[in-house]
Amino acid sequence: MNPESAATFPDPAQAAVSGQATPPEKHKPGRLMLGVAALALAGTVGSALVWQRLNAIQEQLARQSAEAGSEATQARATAKQAQDLALETAAKLAVIEAKLAEVSLQRTQLEELMQSLARSRDENLMVDIESSLRLAQQQAQLTGSLEPLLAALKTAELRVNRAAQPRLAHVQRAIARDSGRVKATALADLPALLAKLDELVSLADELPVANAVALPKPADSVKRKADEALGTWWARLAAVVRDQVTSLVRVGRIEDPDAALLTPEQSFFLRENLKLKLLNARLGLLSHQNEAARADLASAAVSISRFFDGASRKTQAANALLSQVQPQMRMLEIPRIDETMTALATAAAGR
Repeated sequence: MNPESAATFPDPAQAAVSGQATPPEKHKPGRLMLGVAALALAGTVGSALVWQRLNAIQEQLARQSAEAGSEATQARATAKQAQDLALETAAKLAVIEAKLAEVSLQRTQLEELMQSLARSRDENLMVDIESSLRLAQQQAQLTGSLEPLLAALKTAELRVNRAAQPRLAHVQRAIARDSGRVKATALADLPALLAKLDELVSLADELPVANAVALPKPADSVKRKADEALGTWWARLAAVVRDQVTSLVRVGRIEDPDAALLTPEQSFFLRENLKLKLLNARLGLLSHQNEAARADLASAAVSISRFFDGASRKTQAANALLSQVQPQMRMLEIPRIDETMTALATAAAGR
């Protein structure tokens, strides 16, 4: 018998000795059983409650999981729809951007076409005006008159004003300045210059060279004839010898040594050369080669002052005519309209 059983069931002798000091314990196992049963019942009830609670939580979790799954499914469907809508929107946006780029390109091309048409019209106008002004310049040079050039400038100014383009303002100013300069130009009288040159050519044969021998005077001839009629033969012979001797020697002042060495043959060619220079100057005036004409007149003036007698009236008259013709030669230049031509070229280039 183990100690626990002994402890549980006391010895009867000890109980008799103690008498009534120890209370009776016959109802204690029942109470324990009741306690255990109550505890088991409470545990069962608690377990049931906990199980019920867990079932409710599990059901709630299942319901929430189902709801979350359905919501996730809806969200995936919505996301797919949104993705499809985004792809469709992106495609539409790409199409719209392509159309916008095409519209922008067409607009740019249309603007360039309009500018090209406007520029082509202005370029054609500038080219037409330039050709008309060049033709007028040539006519003015051929005729020696400023009227064709002035008329062309006036017409060009009217056409530019009618175009009413702000980019042609510098062309208007250039035409106005060239018109004022042409109007202020004074041209010499070409027929009068030609007449003076003809007079110089006719005087060339009569100009005495610097070393020319003086001709005998008619009064001396008449006096000699009278002396011959009155004197004797030996007196007449002495007078003839005296005249011959005095004609062999002539004293005079010649400035240029080359003029003193001229022979009669050289004097002839000198006159012919002078006439050729004057005729070349006349031809240069008629062909509007003013530089060559001025050079020929300057060479003729040098020849007259160098080889011909400056004390002669005919030489002085020739020098006077040259001094009148040479300044007027500088007044035969037709003014050029380079400023207008430059402005027209710049406008035609689109600058």
